[in-house]
Amino acid sequence: MVRVKLENLTKRFGKVVAVDNLNLDIKDGEFVALLGPSGCGKSTTLLMIAGIYKPTSGYIYFDDEVVNDLPPRERNVGMVFQSYALYPHMSVFDNIAFPLKIKKAPRAEIEKKVREVARLLRIEELLDRRPAQLSGGQMQRVALARALAKEPSLFLMDEPLSNLDAKLRILMRTELKRLQKELGITTIYVTHDQVEAMTMADRIALLNEGKLQQVGSPDDLYHRPSNMFVAGFIGSPPMNFIEGSLEKREGKIVFTSGELTVELPADIADVLKDWISEDVVLGVRPEDIIVGCERGFKALVYVVEPLGKDTIVNLKVGGLIIKAVVSGVKYNINDVVNVSFNLDKIHIFSRKNGEALV
Repeated sequence: MVRVKLENLTKRFGKVVAVDNLNLDIKDGEFVALLGPSGCGKSTTLLMIAGIYKPTSGYIYFDDEVVNDLPPRERNVGMVFQSYALYPHMSVFDNIAFPLKIKKAPRAEIEKKVREVARLLRIEELLDRRPAQLSGGQMQRVALARALAKEPSLFLMDEPLSNLDAKLRILMRTELKRLQKELGITTIYVTHDQVEAMTMADRIALLNEGKLQQVGSPDDLYHRPSNMFVAGFIGSPPMNFIEGSLEKREGKIVFTSGELTVELPADIADVLKDWISEDVVLGVRPEDIIVGCERGFKALVYVVEPLGKDTIVNLKVGGLIIKAVVSGVKYNINDVVNVSFNLDKIHIFSRKNGEALV
Protein backbone atom coordinates (compact mmCIF):
# COMPACT_ATOMS: atom_id res chain seq x y z
CA MET A 1 0.00 0.00 0.00
CA VAL A 2 1.15 3.55 -0.61
CA ARG A 3 0.51 7.17 0.36
CA VAL A 4 0.17 9.55 -2.60
CA LYS A 5 0.99 13.24 -2.40
CA LEU A 6 0.47 15.75 -5.20
CA GLU A 7 2.41 18.98 -4.71
CA ASN A 8 1.72 22.04 -6.92
CA LEU A 9 0.89 19.64 -9.76
CA THR A 10 0.27 21.38 -13.09
CA LYS A 11 -0.33 20.05 -16.60
CA ARG A 12 -0.57 22.22 -19.71
CA PHE A 13 -1.43 21.19 -23.25
CA GLY A 14 -0.19 24.18 -25.26
CA LYS A 15 -2.09 27.18 -23.89
CA VAL A 16 -4.71 25.02 -22.14
CA VAL A 17 -4.12 24.48 -18.41
CA ALA A 18 -5.72 21.09 -17.72
CA VAL A 19 -4.57 20.83 -14.09
CA ASP A 20 -3.71 24.01 -12.21
CA ASN A 21 -1.41 23.86 -9.16
CA LEU A 22 -3.13 20.87 -7.52
CA ASN A 23 -2.19 19.96 -3.93
CA LEU A 24 -3.65 16.75 -2.53
CA ASP A 25 -2.59 14.23 0.10
CA ILE A 26 -4.06 10.70 -0.15
CA LYS A 27 -3.52 8.47 2.86
CA ASP A 28 -2.35 4.87 2.76
CA GLY A 29 -5.40 2.62 2.19
CA GLU A 30 -7.77 5.54 1.53
CA PHE A 31 -10.46 5.62 -1.19
CA VAL A 32 -10.44 9.10 -2.77
CA ALA A 33 -12.74 10.17 -5.61
CA LEU A 34 -11.65 12.82 -8.11
CA LEU A 35 -15.00 14.38 -8.99
CA GLY A 36 -16.01 17.10 -11.41
CA PRO A 37 -17.60 17.94 -14.77
CA SER A 38 -16.09 16.92 -18.13
CA GLY A 39 -12.84 18.75 -18.83
CA CYS A 40 -12.11 19.61 -15.19
CA GLY A 41 -8.73 17.78 -15.15
CA LYS A 42 -9.59 14.66 -13.15
CA SER A 43 -8.54 12.07 -15.78
CA THR A 44 -5.41 14.09 -16.61
CA THR A 45 -4.48 14.00 -12.91
CA LEU A 46 -5.01 10.22 -12.83
CA LEU A 47 -2.84 9.71 -15.94
CA MET A 48 -0.05 11.78 -14.39
CA ILE A 49 -0.19 9.61 -11.25
CA ALA A 50 -0.04 6.52 -13.50
CA GLY A 51 2.98 7.92 -15.35
CA ILE A 52 1.23 8.07 -18.74
CA TYR A 53 1.39 11.90 -18.74
CA LYS A 54 4.41 13.82 -17.47
CA PRO A 55 3.60 16.88 -15.30
CA THR A 56 4.46 20.31 -16.69
CA SER A 57 5.48 21.28 -13.16
CA GLY A 58 5.03 20.07 -9.59
CA TYR A 59 5.70 16.75 -7.92
CA ILE A 60 4.06 13.35 -7.42
CA TYR A 61 5.16 11.43 -4.33
CA PHE A 62 4.57 7.75 -3.58
CA ASP A 63 5.26 7.67 0.16
CA ASP A 64 8.38 9.90 0.36
CA GLU A 65 9.71 9.18 -3.15
CA VAL A 66 9.25 11.58 -6.07
CA VAL A 67 8.05 9.42 -9.00
CA ASN A 68 7.81 12.09 -11.75
CA ASP A 69 10.47 10.34 -13.86
CA LEU A 70 9.52 6.77 -12.95
CA PRO A 71 8.04 4.88 -15.96
CA PRO A 72 4.50 3.45 -15.57
CA ARG A 73 5.65 -0.18 -15.33
CA GLU A 74 7.79 0.65 -12.28
CA ARG A 75 5.03 2.43 -10.33
CA ASN A 76 3.16 -0.78 -9.39
CA VAL A 77 -0.28 0.66 -10.13
CA GLY A 78 -3.36 -1.27 -11.26
CA MET A 79 -5.53 0.68 -13.72
CA VAL A 80 -9.15 0.07 -14.65
CA PHE A 81 -10.53 2.06 -17.59
CA GLN A 82 -14.00 3.04 -18.73
CA SER A 83 -13.56 0.88 -21.85
CA TYR A 84 -12.28 -2.17 -19.84
CA ALA A 85 -9.42 -2.49 -22.42
CA LEU A 86 -9.65 -6.31 -22.59
CA TYR A 87 -7.84 -8.23 -25.34
CA PRO A 88 -10.63 -9.70 -27.53
CA HIS A 89 -8.52 -12.61 -28.88
CA MET A 90 -7.59 -13.83 -25.38
CA SER A 91 -9.61 -15.87 -22.91
CA VAL A 92 -10.61 -14.34 -19.58
CA PHE A 93 -7.85 -16.40 -17.93
CA ASP A 94 -5.20 -14.99 -20.29
CA ASN A 95 -6.52 -11.42 -19.91
CA ILE A 96 -6.15 -11.66 -16.13
CA ALA A 97 -2.78 -13.39 -16.42
CA PHE A 98 -1.34 -10.89 -18.92
CA PRO A 99 0.42 -8.52 -16.44
CA LEU A 100 1.91 -11.52 -14.63
CA LYS A 101 3.22 -12.97 -17.90
CA ILE A 102 4.81 -9.61 -18.72
CA LYS A 103 6.59 -9.79 -15.33
CA LYS A 104 7.70 -13.36 -16.27
CA ALA A 105 6.11 -14.87 -13.17
CA PRO A 106 6.33 -18.69 -12.86
CA ARG A 107 3.43 -20.60 -14.46
CA ALA A 108 2.29 -22.12 -11.15
CA GLU A 109 2.20 -18.66 -9.53
CA ILE A 110 0.18 -17.26 -12.46
CA GLU A 111 -2.34 -20.12 -12.24
CA LYS A 112 -2.71 -19.66 -8.47
CA LYS A 113 -3.07 -15.87 -8.64
CA VAL A 114 -5.58 -15.87 -11.53
CA ARG A 115 -7.84 -18.38 -9.79
CA GLU A 116 -7.50 -16.50 -6.51
CA VAL A 117 -8.68 -13.14 -7.95
CA ALA A 118 -11.33 -14.87 -10.09
CA ARG A 119 -12.75 -16.44 -6.90
CA LEU A 120 -12.64 -13.06 -5.13
CA LEU A 121 -14.62 -11.43 -7.95
CA ARG A 122 -16.88 -14.45 -8.51
CA ILE A 123 -15.91 -15.04 -12.17
CA GLU A 124 -14.34 -18.52 -11.86
CA GLU A 125 -16.81 -20.03 -14.33
CA LEU A 126 -15.87 -17.41 -16.97
CA LEU A 127 -12.14 -18.15 -17.24
CA ASP A 128 -12.43 -20.05 -20.55
CA ARG A 129 -14.65 -17.45 -22.27
CA ARG A 130 -13.64 -14.60 -24.58
CA PRO A 131 -14.63 -10.95 -23.85
CA ALA A 132 -17.26 -11.02 -26.65
CA GLN A 133 -19.14 -13.70 -24.68
CA LEU A 134 -19.39 -11.56 -21.53
CA SER A 135 -21.92 -9.02 -20.29
CA GLY A 136 -20.84 -5.50 -19.33
CA GLY A 137 -20.75 -6.35 -15.64
CA GLN A 138 -18.69 -9.49 -16.28
CA MET A 139 -16.19 -7.54 -18.42
CA GLN A 140 -15.88 -4.99 -15.61
CA ARG A 141 -15.06 -7.77 -13.13
CA VAL A 142 -12.43 -9.20 -15.50
CA ALA A 143 -10.81 -5.76 -15.84
CA LEU A 144 -10.74 -5.48 -12.04
CA ALA A 145 -9.32 -8.99 -11.69
CA ARG A 146 -6.52 -8.17 -14.16
CA ALA A 147 -5.61 -5.04 -12.18
CA LEU A 148 -5.67 -7.01 -8.91
CA ALA A 149 -3.61 -9.92 -10.22
CA LYS A 150 -0.42 -7.84 -10.33
CA GLU A 151 -0.86 -7.02 -6.61
CA PRO A 152 -0.67 -3.24 -7.04
CA SER A 153 0.08 -0.87 -4.19
CA LEU A 154 -2.21 1.70 -5.83
CA PHE A 155 -5.54 1.29 -7.67
CA LEU A 156 -6.40 3.90 -10.33
CA MET A 157 -9.93 3.79 -11.77
CA ASP A 158 -11.16 6.04 -14.59
CA GLU A 159 -15.00 6.08 -14.75
CA PRO A 160 -15.09 2.26 -14.59
CA LEU A 161 -18.88 1.99 -14.16
CA SER A 162 -20.10 4.51 -16.74
CA ASN A 163 -20.77 1.88 -19.46
CA LEU A 164 -23.03 -0.21 -17.22
CA ASP A 165 -26.81 0.09 -16.95
CA ALA A 166 -28.25 1.84 -13.86
CA LYS A 167 -29.11 -1.33 -11.88
CA LEU A 168 -25.73 -2.95 -12.48
CA ARG A 169 -23.94 0.30 -11.67
CA ILE A 170 -25.55 0.35 -8.21
CA LEU A 171 -24.55 -3.30 -7.65
CA MET A 172 -20.96 -2.70 -8.78
CA ARG A 173 -20.65 0.40 -6.56
CA THR A 174 -21.35 -1.84 -3.57
CA GLU A 175 -18.95 -4.54 -4.80
CA LEU A 176 -16.12 -2.09 -5.47
CA LYS A 177 -16.45 -0.44 -2.07
CA ARG A 178 -16.49 -3.84 -0.32
CA LEU A 179 -13.47 -5.01 -2.31
CA GLN A 180 -11.44 -1.87 -1.58
CA LYS A 181 -12.15 -2.09 2.17
CA GLU A 182 -11.36 -5.81 2.20
CA LEU A 183 -8.02 -5.39 0.39
CA GLY A 184 -7.04 -2.01 1.86
CA ILE A 185 -5.44 -0.85 -1.40
CA THR A 186 -5.07 2.94 -1.78
CA THR A 187 -7.60 3.83 -4.48
CA ILE A 188 -8.06 6.94 -6.63
CA TYR A 189 -11.36 6.88 -8.49
CA VAL A 190 -12.29 9.33 -11.28
CA THR A 191 -15.99 10.04 -11.84
CA HIS A 192 -18.34 12.81 -12.98
CA ASP A 193 -21.20 11.15 -11.04
CA GLN A 194 -21.59 12.78 -7.62
CA VAL A 195 -23.72 9.85 -6.35
CA GLU A 196 -20.86 7.43 -7.10
CA ALA A 197 -18.38 9.68 -5.31
CA MET A 198 -20.67 10.28 -2.32
CA THR A 199 -21.54 6.61 -1.79
CA MET A 200 -18.09 5.08 -2.36
CA ALA A 201 -15.31 7.46 -1.31
CA ASP A 202 -13.75 8.18 2.08
CA ARG A 203 -12.96 11.65 0.76
CA ILE A 204 -13.85 13.59 -2.39
CA ALA A 205 -11.60 16.04 -4.24
CA LEU A 206 -13.90 18.23 -6.35
CA LEU A 207 -12.27 19.88 -9.37
CA ASN A 208 -13.46 22.56 -11.77
CA GLU A 209 -11.49 23.98 -14.71
CA GLY A 210 -8.32 22.32 -13.42
CA LYS A 211 -8.54 23.83 -9.93
CA LEU A 212 -9.30 22.02 -6.68
CA GLN A 213 -12.50 23.49 -5.23
CA GLN A 214 -12.73 21.49 -2.02
CA VAL A 215 -11.50 18.24 -0.54
CA GLY A 216 -13.21 16.47 2.34
CA SER A 217 -15.60 13.74 3.36
CA PRO A 218 -18.91 13.43 1.45
CA ASP A 219 -20.56 14.88 4.57
CA ASP A 220 -18.24 17.92 4.51
CA LEU A 221 -18.95 18.73 0.87
CA TYR A 222 -22.68 18.27 1.30
CA HIS A 223 -23.19 20.16 4.56
CA ARG A 224 -20.24 22.58 4.49
CA PRO A 225 -19.53 23.55 0.86
CA SER A 226 -16.71 26.06 0.50
CA ASN A 227 -18.27 27.87 -2.46
CA MET A 228 -21.28 27.97 -4.79
CA PHE A 229 -19.74 25.55 -7.29
CA VAL A 230 -19.39 22.83 -4.63
CA ALA A 231 -22.86 23.58 -3.23
CA GLY A 232 -24.46 23.35 -6.67
CA PHE A 233 -22.55 20.27 -7.86
CA ILE A 234 -23.17 18.13 -4.78
CA GLY A 235 -26.76 17.11 -4.08
CA SER A 236 -29.74 16.04 -6.18
CA PRO A 237 -31.85 18.05 -6.81
CA PRO A 238 -29.14 20.73 -6.51
CA MET A 239 -29.16 23.53 -3.96
CA ASN A 240 -31.46 26.50 -4.65
CA PHE A 241 -29.60 29.79 -5.06
CA ILE A 242 -31.44 33.07 -4.41
CA GLU A 243 -29.69 36.35 -5.20
CA GLY A 244 -30.38 39.22 -2.84
CA SER A 245 -28.84 41.51 -0.25
CA LEU A 246 -28.55 41.91 3.51
CA GLU A 247 -30.32 44.70 5.40
CA LYS A 248 -30.54 45.76 9.03
CA ARG A 249 -34.12 46.17 10.29
CA GLU A 250 -35.01 46.93 13.93
CA GLY A 251 -31.66 45.62 15.12
CA LYS A 252 -31.97 42.37 13.14
CA ILE A 253 -30.30 41.30 9.89
CA VAL A 254 -32.62 40.16 7.10
CA PHE A 255 -31.99 38.71 3.66
CA THR A 256 -34.18 40.28 0.96
CA SER A 257 -34.80 39.27 -2.63
CA GLY A 258 -37.80 40.81 -4.40
CA GLU A 259 -40.92 39.70 -2.49
CA LEU A 260 -38.90 37.32 -0.29
CA THR A 261 -37.65 38.39 3.14
CA VAL A 262 -35.85 36.02 5.53
CA GLU A 263 -34.88 37.07 9.05
CA LEU A 264 -31.54 35.47 9.87
CA PRO A 265 -30.86 33.76 13.23
CA ALA A 266 -28.60 35.60 15.68
CA ASP A 267 -25.57 33.30 15.19
CA ILE A 268 -25.65 33.73 11.38
CA ALA A 269 -26.39 37.45 11.66
CA ASP A 270 -23.34 37.90 13.90
CA VAL A 271 -21.04 36.42 11.24
CA LEU A 272 -22.60 38.64 8.53
CA LYS A 273 -22.64 41.98 10.36
CA ASP A 274 -19.87 43.35 8.09
CA TRP A 275 -21.83 42.40 4.97
CA ILE A 276 -24.80 44.78 5.45
CA SER A 277 -25.92 46.30 2.10
CA GLU A 278 -23.71 43.80 0.23
CA ASP A 279 -25.00 41.58 -2.58
CA VAL A 280 -25.09 37.95 -1.43
CA VAL A 281 -26.63 34.62 -2.45
CA LEU A 282 -28.75 32.55 -0.10
CA GLY A 283 -28.44 28.80 -0.65
CA VAL A 284 -30.96 26.28 0.61
CA ARG A 285 -31.23 22.60 -0.25
CA PRO A 286 -34.64 21.32 -1.46
CA GLU A 287 -34.98 19.03 1.58
CA ASP A 288 -34.47 22.03 3.91
CA ILE A 289 -37.53 23.85 2.56
CA ILE A 290 -40.69 23.34 4.63
CA VAL A 291 -43.90 23.35 2.57
CA GLY A 292 -47.36 23.68 4.11
CA CYS A 293 -46.23 25.22 7.40
CA GLU A 294 -48.38 27.54 9.52
CA ARG A 295 -46.12 30.56 9.08
CA GLY A 296 -43.83 31.67 6.30
CA PHE A 297 -44.14 33.29 2.91
CA LYS A 298 -46.72 32.48 0.24
CA ALA A 299 -45.70 30.47 -2.81
CA LEU A 300 -47.52 29.08 -5.85
CA VAL A 301 -47.08 25.40 -6.76
CA TYR A 302 -45.66 25.69 -10.28
CA VAL A 303 -44.84 22.06 -11.20
CA VAL A 304 -45.01 18.75 -9.28
CA GLU A 305 -42.48 15.95 -9.99
CA PRO A 306 -43.44 12.65 -8.26
CA LEU A 307 -40.53 10.33 -7.41
CA GLY A 308 -42.44 7.61 -5.54
CA LYS A 309 -41.45 8.02 -1.90
CA ASP A 310 -40.67 11.74 -2.33
CA THR A 311 -42.06 14.51 -4.52
CA ILE A 312 -40.18 17.49 -5.93
CA VAL A 313 -42.41 20.56 -5.71
CA ASN A 314 -41.40 23.56 -7.84
CA LEU A 315 -42.54 26.72 -6.07
CA LYS A 316 -42.97 30.16 -7.61
CA VAL A 317 -42.23 33.13 -5.34
CA GLY A 318 -42.61 36.33 -7.35
CA GLY A 319 -40.37 35.78 -10.38
CA LEU A 320 -38.32 33.12 -8.61
CA ILE A 321 -38.72 29.33 -8.86
CA ILE A 322 -37.29 27.11 -6.12
CA LYS A 323 -37.41 23.33 -5.67
CA ALA A 324 -38.53 21.63 -2.46
CA VAL A 325 -38.57 17.91 -1.60
CA VAL A 326 -41.64 16.73 0.35
CA SER A 327 -42.78 13.32 1.59
CA GLY A 328 -46.29 11.99 2.14
CA VAL A 329 -48.16 15.11 0.99
CA LYS A 330 -49.71 15.69 -2.42
CA TYR A 331 -49.87 19.12 -4.03
CA ASN A 332 -51.46 20.24 -7.28
CA ILE A 333 -50.37 22.86 -9.78
CA ASN A 334 -51.58 26.37 -8.78
CA ASP A 335 -52.04 25.46 -5.08
CA VAL A 336 -51.01 28.36 -2.84
CA VAL A 337 -48.91 27.17 0.11
CA ASN A 338 -46.98 28.60 3.05
CA VAL A 339 -43.25 28.00 2.79
CA SER A 340 -40.32 28.51 5.17
CA PHE A 341 -36.66 27.53 5.31
CA ASN A 342 -34.88 25.46 7.94
CA LEU A 343 -32.68 28.35 9.07
CA ASP A 344 -30.14 26.02 10.71
CA LYS A 345 -29.33 24.63 7.26
CA ILE A 346 -29.14 27.75 5.06
CA HIS A 347 -25.91 28.92 3.39
CA ILE A 348 -24.86 32.46 2.52
CA PHE A 349 -22.36 33.06 -0.28
CA SER A 350 -20.61 36.15 -1.58
CA ARG A 351 -22.19 37.15 -4.89
CA LYS A 352 -18.85 38.60 -6.02
CA ASN A 353 -16.71 35.45 -5.87
CA GLY A 354 -19.10 32.65 -4.79
CA GLU A 355 -17.17 31.90 -1.58
CA ALA A 356 -19.15 30.69 1.44
CA LEU A 357 -19.71 33.30 4.16
CA VAL A 358 -21.90 31.02 6.32
